Amino acid sequence: MRTTKTVAGFGITLTLMAGIFSGCGSSDNSNSGGSSDDKTLIVGTQNDYPPFAYVDDKNVLTGYDVEVIKEIDKRLDGYKFDFSPTTWDSIFLSLESNKIQLIADEVAKSEEREAKYLFSDTSYFAAQTVIIVKKGRTDIQSLKDLEGKNVGAVAGDSYTVLLEDYNKKNGDKIKLKYSESTSPADILQDVQTGRLDAYVNDPVMTGAIIKKQSFDLDIVGEPITSDNIGIVFAKDKQGEELKAKIDPILKAMKEDGTLAKLSKQWTEGEYIPE
Repeated sequence: MRTTKTVAGFGITLTLMAGIFSGCGSSDNSNSGGSSDDKTLIVGTQNDYPPFAYVDDKNVLTGYDVEVIKEIDKRLDGYKFDFSPTTWDSIFLSLESNKIQLIADEVAKSEEREAKYLFSDTSYFAAQTVIIVKKGRTDIQSLKDLEGKNVGAVAGDSYTVLLEDYNKKNGDKIKLKYSESTSPADILQDVQTGRLDAYVNDPVMTGAIIKKQSFDLDIVGEPITSDNIGIVFAKDKQGEELKAKIDPILKAMKEDGTLAKLSKQWTEGEYIPE
């Protein structure tokens, strides 16, 4: 949800780190050929959010966000990275409890989040917010058109916060239907069947799901917002140290064109913030 210019790798062991790691330490589940003395960093991300983070047909976690982290792993000495597939509703708690040490999951920067967590200085993706409806529907083109409609929502995500803020200012006129599932595909299925009138989310991710599932859905109207996506760290000494190490690498990846290349590969567009 930012300004945009245009609208796999090494093997991973998908182990759910249910408290195994109380902090950064050595691990046999290395994703790189580093030294056994390298410290392991656990990266929290979803596994059902294509094309950013998902399990492919070979049961390998991949996607744009995952590949960005893999490239950082190649360039960062002294560390190795493992991924912990984490649901959205628990990802920040996992960071706060040090079950994971960073988040790469299309997390949009906001004042509220930056008050609680550290974000990478360089934003690695520019994501828009759009409205998705059933194909052929013409009565919804804007946020105002969602008033009186049933709209899918996931507690705590930036898209839902946007809708909640709109409701605070406009008398709760949008009927938010909070999903027990954090999977966008499940919510889009409800739009497909008519249980929901609309869904608000990112056009790249929703477009990928619509194509894969052959849903009869349309992205309508103009983008509502644009947001900068960053890597998230805990707001503590460890988070500050990791941020200081990763920031220059992410900046170099932007300057040398690596982020643009990965964006084109995974999203078919160069969605890198200026």
